[in-house]
Amino acid sequence: MEFRVERQTLAEAVAWAARTLPARPALPVLAGMLVEATADGGLVLAGFDYEVSARAQVETAVAEPGRVLVPGRLLAEIVRNLPPHPVEFSTKGAEVVVRCGSVEFGLQMMPVEDYPTLPTPPGEAGTLPGDLFAEAVTQVTPAAGRDDTLPMLTGARIDIEGDTMWLACTDRYRIAARELTWSPSSPDFTAGIVVPARTLADTAKSIRSGDEVVIGLAGGGDTLIGVETGGRSMTTRLLDDQYIDYRSRLKGDWTTEARVRTAPFVEALKRVALVTERNTPIRLAFSADEVRIRAASGDAARANESLPCDLSGDEIDIAFGPHYLLDGLAGVHTEFARLQCTTPTKPALLTAIPDRKGDDNDETGAAPLDTDEDTGFRYIVMPVRLTN
Repeated sequence: MEFRVERQTLAEAVAWAARTLPARPALPVLAGMLVEATADGGLVLAGFDYEVSARAQVETAVAEPGRVLVPGRLLAEIVRNLPPHPVEFSTKGAEVVVRCGSVEFGLQMMPVEDYPTLPTPPGEAGTLPGDLFAEAVTQVTPAAGRDDTLPMLTGARIDIEGDTMWLACTDRYRIAARELTWSPSSPDFTAGIVVPARTLADTAKSIRSGDEVVIGLAGGGDTLIGVETGGRSMTTRLLDDQYIDYRSRLKGDWTTEARVRTAPFVEALKRVALVTERNTPIRLAFSADEVRIRAASGDAARANESLPCDLSGDEIDIAFGPHYLLDGLAGVHTEFARLQCTTPTKPALLTAIPDRKGDDNDETGAAPLDTDEDTGFRYIVMPVRLTN
């Protein structure tokens, strides 16, 4: 095998393929990265751990086609640290030789014949803009559970009905959901699947701005989902499709609605949270034109700060874990956020108010109470019961 490729192109492809490489592989061969150069000038790099596969394809100058398996993490480290010059790969005996400028590395080849066959991606189910998909995944996956003994909670639920897609995650203490419009291959396509949230989040981070995302999903009984974008693709096994009825829990008869500027609210929460310890909540007291943010750590420290807000309905004093509230606000990408509550002990709903040009906000900086629209992002969070 022999080929020549630009260093940056190679670095991006290797980084994508290296995402699936296990830290402690069940079989030594799974630590390898598959490198395949084809006669038509295609270069494919792939990793696979029997659960998740990642594959990157680029065009390059191939002098001699071939297929080898090399230590994946070592290759990723080498490529990351190469100087900005074209990279040449070639095989010499049992070695893969990597040259870049005056630098040369020799990597011992692994037995490529023992490498498992990469899974075939399922057929195309539809497409959507990469920026939209990445944003939605980033908004919901922080709410996924981390306890592997409850696999359902570690997954992201994807529901599809025609041109509407919902993504949702929950760890029992909050639910993050996003509704968006996509382009299905068939107008009556429906699906309900659970995808490992960590894998979906890693994939979303690598989606380049402006690329289109193709979702591969065969439908009933299929055990894989495929995501392809810009010459890169991944597949992952699905989790059990049993999931809570999260959509019914995103509705409520809210008696209090507060609207605040998102950025100042986040900054104030972070400041007040400096005095909190593990399991210490932040207390929010909403009145007619302001929200008072308070926290205390026993007799050691306390903090409070007030911000303007627009309130509709009953005044309320409610508390949340700062981590849970900040995770939700991280998914609000608009100037104003909306928090809807009923009582201090029942779940609250956080949504984003769409930005509008020419809005007439008053001098206090509070949001106008003239729209019920949202961006499709919804975040349900359980409050902490107040003791006094």
